[in-house]
Amino acid sequence: MRKRWRVAAVCVCMAMLTCACSARAEKEEPSVQPEAAEEKEETPEEAAESAKQAKLGAISPSAYGNIDGLDLEPGTYFSVIGKSESEEYWKAVKEGAVAAVNDLNEALGFEGADKLKVVYSGPGESDNVDEQVSILDEELDRYPSALAIAVIDSKSCNVQFDLATQNGIPIVTYDSASSYQGTMADIMTNNAEAAAEAAVHMAEALGEEGQVLVFAHDSKSLTSQQRVESFVNELQSNHPEMSVTETYYMDKFDELKKQIARERAGIADPEDGDAAEVSAEDRTAEEAAVAEAAQAITDDEVYDYIFEQNPDIKGIYATNGESVVKMADLCEQKEKEDIVIMGYDADAEEVQALKDGRIAGVVMQNPYGMGYAAIVAEARCVLELGNEAEIDTGYTWVTADNVNDKEVQRMLYAK
Repeated sequence: MRKRWRVAAVCVCMAMLTCACSARAEKEEPSVQPEAAEEKEETPEEAAESAKQAKLGAISPSAYGNIDGLDLEPGTYFSVIGKSESEEYWKAVKEGAVAAVNDLNEALGFEGADKLKVVYSGPGESDNVDEQVSILDEELDRYPSALAIAVIDSKSCNVQFDLATQNGIPIVTYDSASSYQGTMADIMTNNAEAAAEAAVHMAEALGEEGQVLVFAHDSKSLTSQQRVESFVNELQSNHPEMSVTETYYMDKFDELKKQIARERAGIADPEDGDAAEVSAEDRTAEEAAVAEAAQAITDDEVYDYIFEQNPDIKGIYATNGESVVKMADLCEQKEKEDIVIMGYDADAEEVQALKDGRIAGVVMQNPYGMGYAAIVAEARCVLELGNEAEIDTGYTWVTADNVNDKEVQRMLYAK
């Protein structure tokens, strides 16, 4: 009896051992993982929608990146005025404004004569203050429901803004603010933050030491002033071995040409405290000679003069796309490719220069988002919903290393 029990016990143990070994072998056998599913390629329509949502998602507060709750009356007319009609940046602003109005018409079910309307306009020549003011006059004569404007000269439109206020036309600004106190909202890049970041990147690129030149696209707009001041302050405050040797305002080259003419003729600047006393008649004759000589001085001669005056610069910071490209071309022509160039915007020419290594980095703004948010802010004015004083449309720091990243590609407004 005991023998049978022992045999049975052995058989049971062997069976258990066999099962355990089989289970262990099954457990230890490497599992075969299914191949990772390839990322589905977007259709052109899906890619466009992804890019749109990325640009709208960068806007803060987020309420300005959608048209929810904007129950407007049929036929509402929005006006948007920029600094140019032809440049890629301003075309993106227009595209964003038109998209917002299209979204509103679709959401509200407006068709035909009931559709909301937007008109974008700007000077034929970039940054033409007088033409922009004339366009503003014409738009106010059409009595839009609301108007958004990127002000070229911060003080140029105050009379027109007074007139708009008297006629119940709310004004919002985008891209560039105004000194006028009665605007309903300012929609733009956080220029102080973006310019400070550009200064940090410049310091990193130059190993925290070296001299930098600043080229500002104008001296009249608050935007340009903020971009210069924040860049300079960041270097002065946090990078002791860095220095900005000079800031040149590109709309003041006529004054620089007079300075060059004076130096060539050995004529002292009348505003110089050390200038010798001369008679009023002689001073008039000198200034006439200076003015005549200055007219013959070319912009290329001005740039030659600037580089002669600043022989040791290691970096150049420029405050808009046009000036960034100009600096890249200039350094290439003068065989100064070792100078690090950084600045603002991301037009197609700048993007190519980034890829070619002629530009080290740029602050890419969100003009599409500005246009869209401008319409939302105008609509909120019309509906008396109130607006945030400042709407931030975001920015992206772009270099050759990340320009092809999907996140950056979605934010690009020119490719």
